Amino acid sequence: MKPQLVALDAGRHNNDLEGSTSRIMEGAGWKKQRIIVIIPAAAQMPTKAAMALWGLAFPPNQQVYRLAALGMEVGEAYSNAIEQVLANPELKDWEYILTVEHDNIPPWDGLAKLVETMDKHPEYSCVGGLYWTKGECGVPQIWGDPQDPILNFRPQVPRSGEVQECCGTGMGFNLFRVSMFRDEKLRKPWFKTLNGTEGVGIGTQDLYFWGDARKHGYRCAIDNRVLVGHYDVINDICW
Repeated sequence: MKPQLVALDAGRHNNDLEGSTSRIMEGAGWKKQRIIVIIPAAAQMPTKAAMALWGLAFPPNQQVYRLAALGMEVGEAYSNAIEQVLANPELKDWEYILTVEHDNIPPWDGLAKLVETMDKHPEYSCVGGLYWTKGECGVPQIWGDPQDPILNFRPQVPRSGEVQECCGTGMGFNLFRVSMFRDEKLRKPWFKTLNGTEGVGIGTQDLYFWGDARKHGYRCAIDNRVLVGHYDVINDICW
């Protein structure tokens, strides 16, 4: 270091106190933002996905509870885990459930952005990060055009940087309000994978849930600022 004269420096954040305060207010991390993380997983998780979760930033000094649902079909894993949350006398009153799947790679600040968005948009009961189905012809998991009077789950074109309402989300990186699962009007199990054996076609557990939730007025969106990778461990490709 070169020799220098040191004067009092209050710091960058204090020198722009109005702007710094506004940033803290918008981030909403100063409020009670307790988060339950649910990860449905097989016996192993890819290292790249695990590293991303280790680096995920949570709101400072907030309570976090991590719950891994092992060895279950994914729909059963989500439904059973949430049942356990609601049966717990402390967890049932927490603010959020974060669902993270074992092959998704969220950005380090992705959760902070979802918390910010949920605070700004109380009309949404769930906001997710943007990720795509795997493969060269993958589509964005922004399911359904809410402007269409007929409920649908067609993939929508992402609008860069926007919070984009849709009819259903994937489950790879979603922030849900715990309160919605206390609504007795929602059918149970909440999440169910349809494999064609029940005479109602086939379908994934996420859209099975939203097909019911939308009927009861629950809304969801994708925060297109939060770009989430979908990792193919066999080919070492992140879609």
